[in-house]
Amino acid sequence: MKLRFDREAALWAVLIFIVEVLIATVWSHHPWLRGFVGDVLAVVWVYFLLKTVVKAGIPSLALLAFAVGCGVELAQYVAAVNGWHVENRALRIVLGSVADWMDVLAYACGFLGVLALESLLARLAPSPSGRGLG
Repeated sequence: MKLRFDREAALWAVLIFIVEVLIATVWSHHPWLRGFVGDVLAVVWVYFLLKTVVKAGIPSLALLAFAVGCGVELAQYVAAVNGWHVENRALRIVLGSVADWMDVLAYACGFLGVLALESLLARLAPSPSGRGLG
């Protein structure tokens, strides 16, 4: 792994962040969109944040993004068991407050989504020889 700055990954991260904000605010009345799709996109967002500054293999970064999601879920569980509460409303919205196995499933879908998206982007990218897709 090496540190770097990837403008394309940063752009993806910003675009996904905007969608996440829209899901949390404008479309918050759609529970499935807010609760599941938002968690799927959260892993994709973390992946592109990591890819912005770390040069590493796609599977490694995707797995790390999945692990971050699972770490948040574990922290929610530990907080609930110990009776801890996040007082800041914005942090509660971003991090969540209830541990749920469906969130872990959403994170796994995000992991698989990253692999699928990167595969698609690789196929659409021009080849190094400059001959395009064919």
